[in-house]
Amino acid sequence: MRVLTFVLALALVALAGGAAVAQEGHPLKGSWIGTWSGNKVHGDDVLFVLNWDGKAITGMINPGTDNISIKSATLDPDKWTVHFEADAKDKAGAINYVIDGKIENLPMPNRFISGTWKSQRGSGAFRIQRQ
Repeated sequence: MRVLTFVLALALVALAGGAAVAQEGHPLKGSWIGTWSGNKVHGDDVLFVLNWDGKAITGMINPGTDNISIKSATLDPDKWTVHFEADAKDKAGAINYVIDGKIENLPMPNRFISGTWKSQRGSGAFRIQRQ
């Protein structure tokens, strides 16, 4: 009887652990790496670090010495589209980025967002993948 109880308890722990691993939280939360093609000011490579505090999506683009704070971010869960707005600076002054995309491969760990970016200094294709 003790062996059966032990085996059942072990099975319950394994099931609970598997369920915890499968839950990822908010679909945008995490680090995203990719490109925003044709960005002459900040280069083609881009890194997003996004967070969800239960009410709002917050984050940073290219954290480090060239960091750009995201001032607004929205997610439309009906269409799985996202909209980001961020303010940056360079030698010529302020830059306002508007980035629109769609989340693809949502149920997969390697989901990505593709769409477009634009600012007063240019525009182009945008694609980032969750890490």
